[in-house]
Amino acid sequence: MNEAIELELFRHRFAAVAEEMGEVLTLAGFSPNIKERRDHSCAVFDGRGEMVAQAAHIPVHLGAAPLCVKAVLATCPPGDGETVIVNDPFAGGTHLPDITLVTGVSLPGEGGELFHVATRAHHADVGGLTPGSLPPSRRIEDEGWRTGPVALTEEVVASLLAESRTPDERRGDLAAQRAANRLGRQRLQELAARYGGGVVRRQAEALQAYTARRVEAFLEELGAGEARVEDVLDDALGEGPPVRIALVMRVEGGRVDFDFRGSDPQVEGPMNAVRAIVESAVFYTLLCLVGADVPANSGVMRPVTIRTAPGTVVDAVYPAAVAAGNVETSQRLVDVCLAAFGELLPARVPAASCGSMNNVLIGSVAGASRPFVYYETNGGGHGGGPAGPGASGMQVHMTNTLNTPVEALEHAFPLRIERYGLARGTGGRGRYPGGDGLERAWRFLEPAELTVIADRRRRGPPGAMGGGDGTPGEQWLEGEGGARMPVPGKGTRRVEAGAVFAMRTPGGGGWGSEEGG
Repeated sequence: MNEAIELELFRHRFAAVAEEMGEVLTLAGFSPNIKERRDHSCAVFDGRGEMVAQAAHIPVHLGAAPLCVKAVLATCPPGDGETVIVNDPFAGGTHLPDITLVTGVSLPGEGGELFHVATRAHHADVGGLTPGSLPPSRRIEDEGWRTGPVALTEEVVASLLAESRTPDERRGDLAAQRAANRLGRQRLQELAARYGGGVVRRQAEALQAYTARRVEAFLEELGAGEARVEDVLDDALGEGPPVRIALVMRVEGGRVDFDFRGSDPQVEGPMNAVRAIVESAVFYTLLCLVGADVPANSGVMRPVTIRTAPGTVVDAVYPAAVAAGNVETSQRLVDVCLAAFGELLPARVPAASCGSMNNVLIGSVAGASRPFVYYETNGGGHGGGPAGPGASGMQVHMTNTLNTPVEALEHAFPLRIERYGLARGTGGRGRYPGGDGLERAWRFLEPAELTVIADRRRRGPPGAMGGGDGTPGEQWLEGEGGARMPVPGKGTRRVEAGAVFAMRTPGGGGWGSEEGG
C-alpha cells in the first residue's frame, strides 16, 4: 500500500479510538456537565507520553495532556489495564475540577513500551470554598480535593467523594471515564491484533513526524520575524490592578520561540496558570494557523520552544491558587499568541474574540431541597477576520463545550431561564464586525450560592487592522422595577429565592476599518 495512504488511514483509525471514547463518556456521564455540556476530552498516547491522536473536544484540556501523561509515567506508570488518577496542577494537572484518568495499553505481539489512553473530565464539584470548586481563592488549598498521580483505587475515590458536595455525580462521572478508558484500550489492542504492534507504533511516530513537518513548513513560509505583544487580565480577584501577560515571539529557520518571561508575578487570586496552560494555548494557536487538515498530535510542538519564568502568572508554583488559570488566563494566552502572529500575518489573523469563558456556578446552601451544583461557561462573540464577520454567541478558543439545554437545566436544578439570546450590537465595528455576545438571565427558585469568574469586564476584546473593540461583559442582579445591582466579574455571594441574575458576555473585536470596506 502507498505510504501516504496508509498513514492517512492510521490517522483516522487512531482518531476514531479517541472519538469513540468520547461518545462513551458522554453517554455514560452522570452529571449535566458531562452528558449535556460534554466538558471532557479523550486522547491516545504512545509509550513516551506523546499524544498520537485526540478527539475534537476541549482545547485547554488537550494541549496540556502530554505533560500530564508524562508526569504520570515519571511517577506512577500504569501497567496494562491499570489506571492512574491525577488532578494536581503542580503534578500534571491544570485545575482541580479537571480529573484525568490514564490507562496503560499493551499491544499484542509487541514487548515494547505500553501505549496509553486518557480521559480528562471537568467534575462540577471537588470541594473547596464554594460550590463548583472555582472559588475566589488565594491558595490551592482553597480549591478542593487534590491528588498527584496515584493508582485509582476505591480508597482514592472515597476520599474524593468525601470532599465533593455532589458525591453521587462524582462517582458516576468517574465510572464513565473508566468505561471510556476501557473501550480505548480495547480498540487499540484490536488495531494491534489486526495490523501488528510494530506497525501501530511506526504509524504513531510517522503521524507525529508528518505534523511536525507541516508546522515547520508553515514557519519557514512565514520567514524570520519577531513580535512583541502584551495584554492584561482585568484583575486578580475582582479588584486591584490589571495582570499583565507579555510575549516575545521569534520565528526563524522553521522554528518558533515563545518567551513569556516578562509576564507579571503570580497573584494572590485564582487567575494564575500553570505551565501546562501555556502549552495548550500555543498548541491550539498553531493548529488554528497551519491548516485544518493537519493531524492534531504532539508533533505540533516539535519545532516550538516555550520560555516561562517559574513564579509568574503563566508558570505558577505552589501554593498559588489556579482555579481560573485554566478557564480565563488560558483565553488571554491565546489572545497574545494570535496577536503576535497577527503582527507577522496581519491579513490572516482575526481580531480578539470574547476572551472569557464567563463562568457561572450556582450551588445549594444549607436547608436546600437537595444538594446541587450547576456549572456553565457562556459563549460570546468571535473576532471579525479577513474572511468575514465573527460568529455570535459561540464558545471561543480554549473552550469547546455545548451549553446546557434549557430543558435539561430546569429539570436538574432549581433554576428557571428568564431569557437567553444574542446581545445585539456588542461586537466591535469594522469592515468585518465582531460577533455579538450573549445575554442570559437565571431566576433562583430557592436560595443558593452564586460564583462568577469572568474577564474582559474593564475593556472589551481589541479590534484589529483598524477595527473597533468589542463591548466589555457585565453581570447584575435585577431588582423590582428593572433596577440593576452590578455584580463583580470575580466573586461569590448568596442569592435568595426569586432573585434574577443576568450576564451579558463580551462581543468580539472588529477587523478592518469601516472606511476601508
